[in-house]
Amino acid sequence: MKNHIVSLSFDDGFAKSFEKIADIYEECGLKACLNVISKACEPDFASPDKWHNSATGKWELWNRLAKRGHEIMPHSYNHSNCAKMPAGECFKQIDMCLESFDRNLEGFDRTEAVFNFPYNSSTPEVEAYLLGRLRAVRTGGSGFNPWPSRELKIITTCAHGPDNCESHLEKQVEKLLAMDRGWLVYNTHGLDEEGWGPISTGFLKSFLRRMASIESVEQLPVAAALKKYS
Repeated sequence: MKNHIVSLSFDDGFAKSFEKIADIYEECGLKACLNVISKACEPDFASPDKWHNSATGKWELWNRLAKRGHEIMPHSYNHSNCAKMPAGECFKQIDMCLESFDRNLEGFDRTEAVFNFPYNSSTPEVEAYLLGRLRAVRTGGSGFNPWPSRELKIITTCAHGPDNCESHLEKQVEKLLAMDRGWLVYNTHGLDEEGWGPISTGFLKSFLRRMASIESVEQLPVAAALKKYS
């Protein structure tokens, strides 16, 4: 019986890393949770900070990975921090992001989609706005969530950076396994040198295989976990 779910949630849409992540997950018989910035799919995207330091993928790549069964979810319009801007402007950007996903990502279904807040930062007002449009939101918190259910709408995630986050992730998994039952959603970004708080390619391969060897653990993308247990 599975009593623990582990979901690695990858942000920012780095083309090199995300294609490699998808390949690694497939080698392990798994599907990845990949969250992309809609504006980053356009040629005039301006990097919001120094951590967006590598080329981002375009819709052709995201459609290809989605067809392979990976979860492609919205990570904002342009990576603005919703907690640091007027709510009305944030609502406008959310709408532009979702409209872009509707137009460009084949099979995108808002009723099953999870919005992944940039910087894991949100407000109750913005969360409420999104929950009238999507299945759930992912925001900052402990990363330890109740078992997925239809009632669960706000998913918390934890992260570590800007340096490598592997040790922090390992500690969070230890805490999860000490629980009778629970769901860990852990936010990372690119592989090796890409993004804020990355993990290495070798670590990801060994981590997924190690989690697969633990009888109580199931590895699922976030929206897939919600759908399976709802």
